[in-house]
Amino acid sequence: MTFAHVMERALYDSALGYYGRGPRRIGRSGDFFTAVSVGPLYGQLLAHVACDVWESHGRPADFTLVEQGAHDGQLAEDIWNGWPNEHKPRYTIIEPQPAYREAQRARLEPLMGDRVDWVEGVSSFDVHASSFFLSNELLDAFPVHRVRWMGREWKELHVTPALEWTEGELSEAARAEVALLPNDLPAGYTTEVHPAAVEWMKAMAALPFRGAILIADYGYEAAEYYTPERADGTLRRYFNHRSDGNVLDRLGECDLTAHINFTRLIDTAEAAGLTVERFMDQGRFLTHAATPWLKSLDGKPMTSATATATALRQFHTLTHPTHMGAAFRMLLLKKDHH
Repeated sequence: MTFAHVMERALYDSALGYYGRGPRRIGRSGDFFTAVSVGPLYGQLLAHVACDVWESHGRPADFTLVEQGAHDGQLAEDIWNGWPNEHKPRYTIIEPQPAYREAQRARLEPLMGDRVDWVEGVSSFDVHASSFFLSNELLDAFPVHRVRWMGREWKELHVTPALEWTEGELSEAARAEVALLPNDLPAGYTTEVHPAAVEWMKAMAALPFRGAILIADYGYEAAEYYTPERADGTLRRYFNHRSDGNVLDRLGECDLTAHINFTRLIDTAEAAGLTVERFMDQGRFLTHAATPWLKSLDGKPMTSATATATALRQFHTLTHPTHMGAAFRMLLLKKDHH
């Protein structure tokens, strides 16, 4: 079977999947860190980015924040608490997994009351005229197909029942994406393609709302993605804060991820009528979002020095190249059409 099928089951199967059984522990006690686990500042800064979109649309009363991949609801809570205007937006979470909806509901309903709701999938999202759509580390966990350049053609790496790799013909799902890959690579070069992420981007563009789409994730542009030093692709598993390429070991017990090809995502978005508002590494994107806050600290007496010091530590972790600033990319797309 294709690796995409294996990855789908290993992550999302309701009985056996790594994510299928309910929210995972994140941070020191979990398998991996995210920007959200650094502290509330990340959500507060995203709230300002979303609020700018709301204001640019004339502050519509039914403005809705939509999050897909909301995990345990922590980012939603941080964004809601960081919203810089007394008129709060609506908040819709796209979540197919019941165990996640339960955890999110317990956290968010006491905070947001009837302004929060849930839908199972993108297609069932009751679109509001103006919305800000957010996905944080969603696409890197979409199933990918693993492929290998043989010197003259690409083959797909399938998985045998004994959980071993075997070379075979390209599957239908992978073929169109593989046709876009470079072919000046050394024989044996192995990488992955992301048809699921491309289809998701098309579905986002087709939704009848105006506003913006923000995608935050691990990733590269195509020129970085297909370099000689990445001759084994970007597919990794995470277990107890350790990462390796043994993605067929301990299936269901580990997180599996692959970096996003942002060039392919942007090409898909632009072909569907979206405009790139901002695309940069997380460090620069969040520094841009934090400029008013950082200016407000300049020359002012520290009324709450401890809180400010904590926030500045979080800012440093989120933006410094040796921490999270360079590993993540943030893509803000403008959506003008219904």
